Parts: sequence; C-alpha cells; structure tokens
Amino acid sequence: MKNIILFVLLGLTNFCFSQTQTSKEFQDELNSDYADPKKSPLLKQDLAQFKSLDFYPIEEKYVVKAKLIRAKNPSLAKMKTSTTRIAEFKLYGTLFFELDGKPLQLKVYQSFPISENPEYVDNLFLPFSDVSSGKESYIGGRYIDLKIPKSDTIEIDFNKAYNPYCAYSPNYSCPKVPLENDLNVAILAGVKKFHD
Repeated sequence: MKNIILFVLLGLTNFCFSQTQTSKEFQDELNSDYADPKKSPLLKQDLAQFKSLDFYPIEEKYVVKAKLIRAKNPSLAKMKTSTTRIAEFKLYGTLFFELDGKPLQLKVYQSFPISENPEYVDNLFLPFSDVSSGKESYIGGRYIDLKIPKSDTIEIDFNKAYNPYCAYSPNYSCPKVPLENDLNVAILAGVKKFHD
C-alpha cells in the first residue's frame, strides 16, 4: 500500500536513484528493486518469475545535453492518469536538445504539492513517449527522473528511462504523457515493454 500511495502522490517512481549513477548502475538497481517483494510494483505471479527487466542496449548517443529554459510564470498543469484521478504538476521549463542531428524539445515538470516538501524540492519529472511506444516500449510512454541543475544545462540519459508502475499492475495511478511530450523519433533506450 505504501508504494501505491507514494507513487500516486509523486507521479514518479519511489525508488531513490542518484543523478551520478551510470546507466548500468541505474538499470542494475532497478532490477534489484523490482526483484524485492517489499519494493516491487510487479504482480505476485510476475514477481515469482522475474529475472530482469528488458532493456535496450546502453548507447552513449542517448545521453544528451539539453538547454533548460525555465518557465517565467510556472503554471499548474493537470495531467490525466491511468485512473480517474487528475494529477497536478508545475511546469518547470522546456528542455531543448538534439538527437541524431534532429532538434527536439520536452516539457519538464515538478509534482505539486509534493515539490513544496524540502525532500523533493529539487526533483524534476520528465514524461515522454516516442515512435517506439506501443511497439518495443510501453504504449503509455516512459519517465525519467532529473534534478534541478544550477546552470541552464541538464543531462538527459534516456538509458535511464523507466516504465510507469501501471505498466506492471492496475493497482497504480500513473500520469499520462502530455501530447506535447510525444517525440517524433524512436528512443531506443531504457526499459522496453514488460509484456508482449
């Protein structure tokens, strides 16, 4: 129950990862937590057979430097979820970056009112979907956790993209990716979909 409540409040995973982790360390810790009955979002029958999440191969090209343009007047964004709940987020800014020479952008958010808590004040929520969504990766898109940078540059490591909990169980309420964060490229990095 604790996992469900926290995930509903944050709209994020409740696992605490460090921004300094390598892609491999992140994926190893994700596997470890998903194998732990006390932390795992997996259904009991899936947990009994769980060995590893299916990841795309780690590629450096999916670690990109983005320019962060902070929102001048942060507004509240209401996001639909996988349930009837409406999640509230503050638009923090827009990330501008290139992938394979193609200019792209994504909106980045802070969970509200959770971001008022000093423990989460630096947390940023980056939901996105892409051309692989519904094919090799989860149809509902994926998330990346970020920290507010001191400068106007931030690193996005798509190798650390993970599925929302509702990709594994209907017991969770997960924010849906806003249409403005649907990329017209395939992000072949991070976690793939769980079930075919």
